Amino acid sequence: MAPEDAAISIIIPSEDVCRARLNTLVERISPLVSRHINYSPAVRISSGLTCPCYRLYSAKANGGLYEKIAFIGAGKMSQAMISPLVKSGIQPASCVSVYDVSTTAIRQVSEGHPGVIGAQSIVDCVSGADLIVMAIKPQNVDKVYAEIRRAQNLSDDDGSKVKMHPEATLLSVIAGKPINSFVEGTGITKVARCMPNTPAQIGKGVTVWSCTGDVDLRERDNIKEILCSFGKTIFVDDESFIDMSTSISGSGPAYVFLLMEAMIDAGVHMGFSRDTASTLVHHTLLGSTLYAMETGEHPAILRNSVTSPAGTTASAIYELENGKFRVVIKDAIWACYRRSLEMGDLESDVGPGRTKIKVPEEPSEASHRLASKHHKAPSGEFTDENMVDTKDDNK
Repeated sequence: MAPEDAAISIIIPSEDVCRARLNTLVERISPLVSRHINYSPAVRISSGLTCPCYRLYSAKANGGLYEKIAFIGAGKMSQAMISPLVKSGIQPASCVSVYDVSTTAIRQVSEGHPGVIGAQSIVDCVSGADLIVMAIKPQNVDKVYAEIRRAQNLSDDDGSKVKMHPEATLLSVIAGKPINSFVEGTGITKVARCMPNTPAQIGKGVTVWSCTGDVDLRERDNIKEILCSFGKTIFVDDESFIDMSTSISGSGPAYVFLLMEAMIDAGVHMGFSRDTASTLVHHTLLGSTLYAMETGEHPAILRNSVTSPAGTTASAIYELENGKFRVVIKDAIWACYRRSLEMGDLESDVGPGRTKIKVPEEPSEASHRLASKHHKAPSGEFTDENMVDTKDDNK
């Protein structure tokens, strides 16, 4: 059984079967696959039944998902991705390389994760890598494209450098840049694009992602495992949803932090210490979010349950509505979306009172099995992602 090709699916007829017992079974089958378990609680099988299913993929010879993962850019998002990859054993530190124009950033990564290779150039970083993660500023992509093309075209007699892996996949963590930009700029056809957010740094992020049709199902599972290591993932067929998600989940934490800041400042003005005001606000936002997720109720219903007629909350809501709180939030989200489109050189005159925008349809069940070999993302994962419990995504 070749390590890079082995794949096993086990259909479990009962959800009572514990993961520990499954791990024991896997270890008896092959030590190579014991670490890599992708779990989907609802998988359609030929009989039409729906059963829990564990899909297990073997590791590379080095024990990781990839022979080598190269990070171009060593900022906070790269560090948020590297940390769970190395700590959870998904990828050995010795099989991770990182390059950044800032030697300080490279040193921070290397010191924080001993064994990670600090590269001296982009060519050195991507040499031999079968997954390249681009996490840089959008204005710098052209320079990186040129270096990746140079790495692809190294002559065989250049003994000082190793060519880039011929089947390398590129994963973009860059706002605004569409998939075709990476395909045309680098010549790599296996491209995935994602938009995480800053809570990924503590394993509580949410990432929306898409990819080209050249990325096969096993590769998509590998990418998903990487993204799931720092939070929830949602796959979308149409990458237009990624630009939309940038304005909600990508930049959303900044909106929440601004609300948090305003509430804390108000508490201080009233007389609370900043520590006490911060504790009150943090736990109010956290508890409210968890409560909304647990109940599944519409936010309007939850808000009404707190708002008594002529009460204190009603007075506060009146001021918020009178100040056009909803309108300001919506306008901010639309402004963020427009800027994301502008950064990708796309039509950005969209939103209320502007050019009408055609919202892409979410993939249907019929499109689940169809994957185009063009540069449209393969369909099928969006529905499955929504069926996965968020607890199972934080691996």
